[in-house]
Amino acid sequence: MDLINAVKDAGVVGAGGAGFPTHVKLNASAECFIVNAAECEPLIETDKYLCRTCPDKLIKGVIEIAARLGVKRTVIAIKKKYTSEINALNKAIENLRANVEIFAMGTFYPAGDEQTIVQQVCGVTVPERGIPIDVGAVVDNVGTVLNVADALEGVPVTEKYLSVVGEVHENIMLKTPVGTPVIRCIEAARVTIDNYALIIGGPMMGKVIKGEEIRSEYVTKTTGNIIVLPRDHYLVRLQDIPISRIRLRAKSACIQCRMCTDLCPRYMIGHRIRPHLVMRNLWRESQLKSAFEFEKTFGEAMNCCDCGACELFSCPMGLSPRRVNVYIKDELRKRSINPEKNKNPVVRDNIDLHRIPTSRLVARLGLSKYYGKPLAEGFIKIAPDTVRISMKQHIGIPAMPVKTAGEPVKKGELLGRAADSGLSANIHASVTGIITDSNEESVEILVSEE
Repeated sequence: MDLINAVKDAGVVGAGGAGFPTHVKLNASAECFIVNAAECEPLIETDKYLCRTCPDKLIKGVIEIAARLGVKRTVIAIKKKYTSEINALNKAIENLRANVEIFAMGTFYPAGDEQTIVQQVCGVTVPERGIPIDVGAVVDNVGTVLNVADALEGVPVTEKYLSVVGEVHENIMLKTPVGTPVIRCIEAARVTIDNYALIIGGPMMGKVIKGEEIRSEYVTKTTGNIIVLPRDHYLVRLQDIPISRIRLRAKSACIQCRMCTDLCPRYMIGHRIRPHLVMRNLWRESQLKSAFEFEKTFGEAMNCCDCGACELFSCPMGLSPRRVNVYIKDELRKRSINPEKNKNPVVRDNIDLHRIPTSRLVARLGLSKYYGKPLAEGFIKIAPDTVRISMKQHIGIPAMPVKTAGEPVKKGELLGRAADSGLSANIHASVTGIITDSNEESVEILVSEE
């Protein structure tokens, strides 16, 4: 079986982001294949752990993907401070005689943004609202490449490595079936406080959950990290502020300092996005009756990548340009406005002087006490009693369940079939057991002994 069909059958999707179906991404020809090992957000440990512990398997996967894409250049982009990981990768590259280079990046946010990586590695900027293949590049993260290597051995995506950090006895790495209740993951890490909330992902772009929501959250193919924080932490409280209040604050308190624009990663690589102008003109929103005027005033907001740098680092007034951009993007879609894209952006001068140092970002976020805390050796394997597996763990169309309640199922067996057309991905059973519930959204399995 060729690589594309193997990856499709195995249900491989982007392991660290929105879950783009990998068989679609790799069904292309490219000039450069880049492995994103930069671990974009602070406090995430997963990709570093995988680089240290699975370097040979990772490089084998890289070799296979690079051959399929027909690239001239194969690169692993990783922060230069990750010396242990770089040493492990270099040793594997040497042992396998692989034509793979290490590209050492600085420690800044968002070093792991794929468009930032492409600009750094290839020296060109991806067009606005484009993807790396538009400039001849393909980017996959470490977990995705390892899943591709498994797929070539006939192993579907059923398990997930993820780190649990923050207010825990010690930072740990878990290996757990897809569909494991998140509450089981944090119990394994031994939370040190009673009144806590979670961020699934990183502190900048992760999903905040709290209270009873925690018990209805399950591990997916894209879950890579869980941060345990006090319930009254700034990052948690920020999510409770309604957009109505955020808009009022933006209208009244923005001082037009331009910091949100000057430190915007997408602005610096040449995209047309100036959050300070969106903030300045927000008071005029109700007065803009025509689509032309609305696009002229707010169209640049469509180029926001939601990285949160403006909201959580740049703004001296504690405002939320990111949330305003998200609101405006939704308004543009409601009006069926799709602003013209700049297909040939040019990186701005002095981009390196506008990088956000990770250590300063961590301090601004109030996370310094957790930053740099070592990860416990090895990993803990979770064996849940039940799993609930979502049929939509990827961008695009949900998979269609092929099993019904009462049926037995074995680990690795197909649970949901990818849609025949459009973006979609297969879903597999992560455990052996009996299906206790099956609907269009998810399948629940009661685990039995294998």
